[in-house]
This record gives sequence, structure tokens and C-alpha cells, in this order.
Amino acid sequence: MEKWFNVGKIVNTHGIKGEARVISKTDFADERYKPGNKLTLFMPDSNAPIELIIKSHRTHKSFDLLTFEGYENMNDIEKMKGGLLKVSEDQLGQLDEDEFYYHEIIGCTVSTLEGEELGKIREILSPGANDVWVIKGKDGKDILIPYIEDVVKKVDVKAKNVIIDPIDGLLS
Repeated sequence: MEKWFNVGKIVNTHGIKGEARVISKTDFADERYKPGNKLTLFMPDSNAPIELIIKSHRTHKSFDLLTFEGYENMNDIEKMKGGLLKVSEDQLGQLDEDEFYYHEIIGCTVSTLEGEELGKIREILSPGANDVWVIKGKDGKDILIPYIEDVVKKVDVKAKNVIIDPIDGLLS
């Protein structure tokens, strides 16, 4: 069975020439949305995925705007609203050392250098210069871990473990 990974969601049309407004879920938007690349559209009410070939990509405010070959106007894109754009596992590229896909990090158990288990990573935020890993703490409160060298000391995606050295105030 093929494994699929979410890279974005079509939330609206943009203009009348067939641009789709996408909330992106990929770290590599420029690479992922290159003209000629393939994405697969999964609609909530359909079991038949649709293969799309990217015609153009640009950013506007906090959205990625995509056009697809064969879909030339707003009415074509209107039908895609709410659909998830995905790539198959074989479309994932090789990453450099110390780079990870979100799906590899989410679910990892986070512990301190002293061995205190803090919880599991449940979400990744990308607010700016670095990602922030959201952990559901034992008390139910969120712990925000900045993905920076001073804090994250070891990541083992195979064992699903992360070791951190919390800076002052991080855990309080």
C-alpha cells in the first residue's frame, strides 16, 4: 500500500485564471511546487485521487498560489476547494544530515539530558527563523521547544527519540 504525505490544502481560488490558494504544509515549497512536478489531489468526498501537474507557483501573503496543467479557470479550481495535496513516499527527496520531515519528528518522545521524559511531539510550528516543536506535557500543558542547536542535542527518528538541553525558563 502506497504511503501519502500531505503538502498542502486548497482553501480557495485566486483570481479568474485558475489559481488555487493553498495553505502549505511543506518546508520545501519552492522545490515541491516547481512547474512540472506532480501532486495528487485527495478530495474529502471521493475515493479517486486526481493527479495534477504544476504549471506555475508564486506566493501571495501567507499562501502559495498554484496553477495546474489543464485547469485554466476559476471554475475548475472551485471544485478542488477543501482538497488535500499529497505526494507519495517515493517523491520525498533525500535530506541533509540534521534535516527531517515533519512526519519523522511528530510522535517522537522528548527527554532531557538527565533522562526526564517530557512528552511526545504532537505538532510543528514554523513561525519564523526556526521551527518550534509542540510537546503535550505530562500535566496536559503544551511545552514549546525551539529547534535550535543550543536546545535540541540529539534526534533519532528511527527510535523516535529526541534529547534536549532546556534553556532557562523553557520548562517553567
